[in-house]
Amino acid sequence: MQAFDFRPSSRVIFGENSLDQIGGLAKELSGRRVLLVTDSGILRAGHVERALHVLQKESLEVFIFSEVEENPTTKHVKNGFQFAKADAPIDLIIGLGGGSAMDCAKGINFLLTNGGKMEDYWGADKATKPMLPSIGVPTTAGTGSEAQSFALISQEKTHIKMACGDKKARFHAVILDPALVKTAPQRVAAIAGIDAISHAVESYVCTRRNPISQMLAREAWRLLESSFEVILKEPENIAAQSQMLLGAHLAGAAIENSMLGAAHACANPLTASYGIAHGIAVGLMLPHVIRFNSQVVDELYADLLHGAGISAEPSSGFGERLSERIVELKTAAGLPQRLRECNVEKHAVPELAKAAASQWTGKFNPCAVAEKELLELYEAAL
Repeated sequence: MQAFDFRPSSRVIFGENSLDQIGGLAKELSGRRVLLVTDSGILRAGHVERALHVLQKESLEVFIFSEVEENPTTKHVKNGFQFAKADAPIDLIIGLGGGSAMDCAKGINFLLTNGGKMEDYWGADKATKPMLPSIGVPTTAGTGSEAQSFALISQEKTHIKMACGDKKARFHAVILDPALVKTAPQRVAAIAGIDAISHAVESYVCTRRNPISQMLAREAWRLLESSFEVILKEPENIAAQSQMLLGAHLAGAAIENSMLGAAHACANPLTASYGIAHGIAVGLMLPHVIRFNSQVVDELYADLLHGAGISAEPSSGFGERLSERIVELKTAAGLPQRLRECNVEKHAVPELAKAAASQWTGKFNPCAVAEKELLELYEAAL
């Protein structure tokens, strides 16, 4: 069997209304002055008020930074850092929201404890000092950021996405409350869900896969595939929402213990250049990457199909059937299938391929990709 190094370190509390435990959890982590990082949509949904009530019942001081936006940049992190410094000393950070809020919370933690700017932590293990204890509370079943030690922060001017990772940046505790995700607008839930599905599929076959990461990714895929269409039709279905939330978390844990692939390498330039939401961008590329990769990992794709109870004939290729299933899921969600639907024109493809070739995730794709192969993937997606 392949060797691996598995280092889980986060406490995970799962269950409907588990947000009610956040006050006691914060006290266990010695929190007294708490920075809560979120966004305006989560404020409007009432989740911040609910968390605030529970935290204040434990006599904790809470300072709310709600200026996070989708695809957070160095500006958002800097603003959050300055906000926190004004209310210092902060001794606990909570990220409440989607991946953007949780990534921004991690970014603020880097600057509060280790100083400098976000670019200083681009890469892995750049923090030299301890970081503040933190709690992650996802309100979408998508990024799985709560399970990862990396913060994805874009540079303000170039929109280049930086992966800033350190084991010290991991959330000490995670609350998975399906009552929070059922309030997400349908399109938000759809985009987040496709993102989570892509995490499960790509991490399962990437070159850094191992028995632990594949176990996590396989179960994530099973949960996500079976519940995605249900939550689109029945957002109040708490059983399906529970499966989505846990599936997204397990997919995030799979990434933490392996990596991703070419679909994510292609997605980031689409977001940077065209402002396409990350989940849409990765969903546009995933079926084509699956077909491309099937030449070397078709039997692994068969594992995913069989685990989800999807029949497929070997003669037609397991990767082909899996890519068809991804298209079916995107159709159910009303998401675009082709790049041209997002105003991406053929003349722009060479520059996109050049940018994708510099993306870190592409280096772990099971089929080696360079600019030529990435160009072909973009052309197939047009």
